[in-house]
Amino acid sequence: MTSDEVDAYLAELDEPKRGTLDALRRSIRAVVPDAEEGISYGVPAFRVDGKVVAGFAAFKNHLAYLPHSGVVLTGLADRLSGYERTKGSLHFGVDVPLPDDLVRSLVEAKLALLD
Repeated sequence: MTSDEVDAYLAELDEPKRGTLDALRRSIRAVVPDAEEGISYGVPAFRVDGKVVAGFAAFKNHLAYLPHSGVVLTGLADRLSGYERTKGSLHFGVDVPLPDDLVRSLVEAKLALLD
């Protein structure tokens, strides 16, 4: 896994998707600055101690934060009203970055599962 893979993924996207996901990338890196970046299951992912703790993806009409856990989003449901989501992905607009404090909560919730 290399950050070059994530750079290449983002380079393929048009604006505003690229800028919005780049902001998400910076938010995730602020929480886990030593995480290893790369591609996992075809999308950007961040690994801590070999385990994926966060990821993101671009789709035609939305972007997604991927916690790589079926319980993280359920555990933070009270903070996620207004967002569409599935068990394993949080959807948001192509031009509306997730708030930094929400990203911190999402990543920290996943990290807590690793303990």
